[in-house]
Amino acid sequence: MAEATSTELGTGQAGALDLTPNPAFPTARLVERRDITEDLMVIKLEPSVQFNFKAGQYCTLGLGKIERAYSIISAPYEKYLEIFVELVPDGELTPRMWELKVGDCMSVRPRAKGIFTMDRKVHHHFMLSTVTGVAPSVSMVRQYLHDGAGENHVFYIMFGASYADEFTYDAEFNELAEKHPETVKFVSTVSRPTEARNAGWEGVTGRVNTIAEEYLERFNLPKDDTKIYACGHPGMIEDVKEKFVPRGWNFAEERFWKP
Repeated sequence: MAEATSTELGTGQAGALDLTPNPAFPTARLVERRDITEDLMVIKLEPSVQFNFKAGQYCTLGLGKIERAYSIISAPYEKYLEIFVELVPDGELTPRMWELKVGDCMSVRPRAKGIFTMDRKVHHHFMLSTVTGVAPSVSMVRQYLHDGAGENHVFYIMFGASYADEFTYDAEFNELAEKHPETVKFVSTVSRPTEARNAGWEGVTGRVNTIAEEYLERFNLPKDDTKIYACGHPGMIEDVKEKFVPRGWNFAEERFWKP
């Protein structure tokens, strides 16, 4: 996830990198770190106290006096908090997070927040995301399948990135789509197919917001039983919102801001 969401939770001058957790809150110990690219990593954290949340919600993490909100990749049934983080070079928190090693701790506010959660009143969930914005989709799908997937809900995951090596969770979704074809439909798309970094890419191309309408029609989704979820880059969200909300589609958004 980008360093901050629309909820700003702390400001200040970075100065010397303070890697100590805020003593006012519980801690979350880094138990696993996987570097994806130079500016993307996946971390797993073990909270020092029980941390309850709903799939799709976010947690508030901090180092020193700086805090930011991060959507949670992991599902509520999982032991660790899994977070997909994008480095913001001139940000206040992520450069500090890049210095963390396994065993180090961050602060975590004890309550999860957010209303970007699965709407069980509809059965078709059309989910648009860019890079780290995939977090709520992963959490919701994992939890739904863990619970037994017995309510005939279907998830249509549209996942966009500039480069194929940024997807990170595409292998998981491809596997789930193969194992649960009636429940999970997955489409990944790169927006810069001609660049050398995408050499060998043979999948869908184009920005996720530009192909969304095509796939919404291709899946033939019923307007009265479908919700569109958009999470990630504000520009992507604004574009799909302008396309679909005036036409009466049920729409939810979660914007990731880069300070």
